[in-house]
Amino acid sequence: MADTALERHLRGRRDGGRKLLVPYVTGGLGDDWTEVVRAFAAAGADAIEVGIPFSDPVMDGPTIQEASEAALDQGTDLGAILTALRAVDAGVPLVAMTYVNLVFHAGYERFAAEAAAANVDGVILPDLPMEEVDEWLPHGDAAGLATVQLASPLTPDDRLSVLCERSQGFVYGVNLLGVTGERAELADSSTVLAKRLKATTDLPVVMGFGITTPEQAATVADHADGVVVASALMRQRLDGASPEQLGATVAAFRAALDRG
Repeated sequence: MADTALERHLRGRRDGGRKLLVPYVTGGLGDDWTEVVRAFAAAGADAIEVGIPFSDPVMDGPTIQEASEAALDQGTDLGAILTALRAVDAGVPLVAMTYVNLVFHAGYERFAAEAAAANVDGVILPDLPMEEVDEWLPHGDAAGLATVQLASPLTPDDRLSVLCERSQGFVYGVNLLGVTGERAELADSSTVLAKRLKATTDLPVVMGFGITTPEQAATVADHADGVVVASALMRQRLDGASPEQLGATVAAFRAALDRG
């Protein structure tokens, strides 16, 4: 599937001179979590990543793990999250992030159809190797879901080229080695990877993992098309931030990206 609604949306905004902002929310974390989605959109998000909690999140750092565990303790599950999203008209694409075991257990065809019906435009399955993506891809394609691939600083050039060719919607660049989480500083490897990706693909290149402050976001976006902000927002959420307060934080990231 060479073209997707997610890609068209992000490409259009990027080509209009805008740096892309993709904030993250853990689905099911609090009864008002869908209001967080709406607040993100109102604050200037270009797309929103919705995490579907899984009991063994191998790439999630301590903050996202804590958020996922809290959401699971509050009784959420895949079905509840997708049902809730059916009632959300955010006005920007929604990208579901979860682990392949959860999708496999639900059934690829069923998950793809239900996700599309829940206003989801793309999926990120970080533990699904590129070599095995063909098992999932026909179902995602049939439902109109963009399957986003992740690239890390250790991805060699030949693999990076294939990964970019296979990615849909955007390419997700991992700023640093290891799991997600807030960082006081981002490694130089983030800039190097962003430049490598931009030299390899015309897909939107969005960098994530470890972006904690608006200033960091602006610095990373200098070499990419945009950023994902996750742990910094979910730390505030776990500390009791309301949808309005989280929206204000996203607005601060938006303002920093717009200033450049």
